[in-house]
Amino acid sequence: MSLWTSLEPASATVDPGASTRVRLRVRNTGDVVDEYRFEPVGAIAPWTRVEPQTLRLYPGTTGTVELTFAPPRTPDATAGPNPYAVRITPTEHPEAVTVPEGNLTVTPFTEVRAELVPPTVKGRLRGRPRLAVDNLGNTKVTASLSGSDTGDRLSYEIQPGSVQIEPGRAAFVNTTLRPRRIIWFGSKEEQPYTVAVRRSGAHPMEVEGTFVQRGFLPRWLATALGMTLALAIAFVMIWLAYKPQVRTAATEKLQEAAVSTLPPPSPTAVATTPPATLGQEPTGAPPVPAETKAAGGGGGGGGAPATTEPPEVTAATAVQKLAARSAGRHICYRAYVADHGWQDPVCDGAEAGTVGKSLPIKALNIAVAGTRGTTGNGAYAVGGWKTKWSSAADGIDMYLGSLKEADSPLQGFTISVVDGSVCQNTHVADRGWMGLGCTQPGKWMYAGSPMEQGHQLEAFRLTV
Repeated sequence: MSLWTSLEPASATVDPGASTRVRLRVRNTGDVVDEYRFEPVGAIAPWTRVEPQTLRLYPGTTGTVELTFAPPRTPDATAGPNPYAVRITPTEHPEAVTVPEGNLTVTPFTEVRAELVPPTVKGRLRGRPRLAVDNLGNTKVTASLSGSDTGDRLSYEIQPGSVQIEPGRAAFVNTTLRPRRIIWFGSKEEQPYTVAVRRSGAHPMEVEGTFVQRGFLPRWLATALGMTLALAIAFVMIWLAYKPQVRTAATEKLQEAAVSTLPPPSPTAVATTPPATLGQEPTGAPPVPAETKAAGGGGGGGGAPATTEPPEVTAATAVQKLAARSAGRHICYRAYVADHGWQDPVCDGAEAGTVGKSLPIKALNIAVAGTRGTTGNGAYAVGGWKTKWSSAADGIDMYLGSLKEADSPLQGFTISVVDGSVCQNTHVADRGWMGLGCTQPGKWMYAGSPMEQGHQLEAFRLTV
C-alpha cells in the first residue's frame, strides 16, 4: 500500500437543502510521483462533490481534498445515518484502489400537502370527494382525518380515518358528505366545509372544499304548485259566495197559474197513450246505424292523431350517416356531461365534452364503421373498474359509464377496434390534455387520468 488517507471528521451531519464539508487527507507513502483520481460511491454519491477530482503527489507529501455533501430537500434524502465512500485510484498502480468510508447523518424534515379532488362536489343526498395527502418529507407521516363546517350542516364519513404515509408517497382517502337537512324545493345551496389533517405535535392542516346541495324539485315547480293551489282556493270561495239560490217560489207560482187558467179535467178524458218500452227507440226518431253505435256515436267521436317524438340521435345514427356519404373507417361519439345530459354526437377527431368548465363526464356513447366492431370499459373516479367490458359491431351503439346519481364520473376508459387502430387524446381535470396515443392493431389501450390520481374526465377526441 503506497497511500495513507484520513477523513476529518469521519462522521458529519447535514440538513436537507443545506450543505456540509468533510476534508479528506491523502499521503503518498510510495517512492514515485503518483496521481490519484477521486470518485464518490454509495447511495449519496449523486449529491456529493469532490474538489479537486485529481491530485498529484510527490513521495512523502500530503494533499487535501474537500467533499461537499448537499442533500436536496426531497424524500430522496433519507433521514438518519447514510454511509458513504470515496474510491481513490492511483495512476501508477491502478490495482491498488483505496476506498475510505465515512458516515453522513441527514436530519429529518416533514412536509405534507393535501388537496380535495374535486374541490367542489354536487348532490342532493350526498357528495363524494377524495382527499389526496402527499408526504413530501423524508420521514414517515402518521395523521388522523376529520371534517367540519359552519353550523354543523353536514355529516362526514371518512375512510380510512387515519393514514400512515411513507416518504415520497401519497394516500387517497374517500370522503362522503351528507346534508343534515334535505332541500325539497328551491335552488341549490353552497355549503363550505373543511377536512383537517392532524399530526402529533403539529398544527392541523385544513383543506377547504364546497358542497353544492341541489333541491329535489325546482323553484319554478314550487311556484306553479302554489299558484295552482291559490287559484283553486279562490275558485271555491267565489263559488260558495256567489252560487245561484234555487227556491220553490217559482214552482208555486206556476201551480197557481195552472189552476187559474186551465179547466178541470173531465172524468172520462183519461190519457190512453201507452208508455214507451224500455230500450225502444222513440217513435219518429231516425234509426242509428250499427257502425255508428260501435264507434261510440256519430259526429266526431275520434280523438286527435297521436304524435310521436323523433328518435334520439346517437353515435350509431351519426356513424351510419357518415359511412353512407364516405366509405372507409369512421368513429362517432358523444359525452354525457354532468348537469347537462347527452351532447350531440361528433366524429373523427372532433372534441366531445367540455374544457375549463369543471363539468365531468358521466358516460360515453361510441360507434364505429369499417373496423369490424369496437370494445371498451369505463374507469370511475371513485371505485375504479366496476363494470364488465362492453362491445358492439359496426354501426351499433356502445355505452361506457353510468348515469346513476350514486356513481361517480369517469376518470378514463379503455378502447380497441378489431380492424386497424384507434387514437385518442383526453382532457382531465387539473391536468389538461394528456397527449395523443394510438393502439396497436387489435390491441386495447387506456385513456384518461392516471389511475392512482383519480382526476375526472372532462373531454376527449377519437380517430380510427
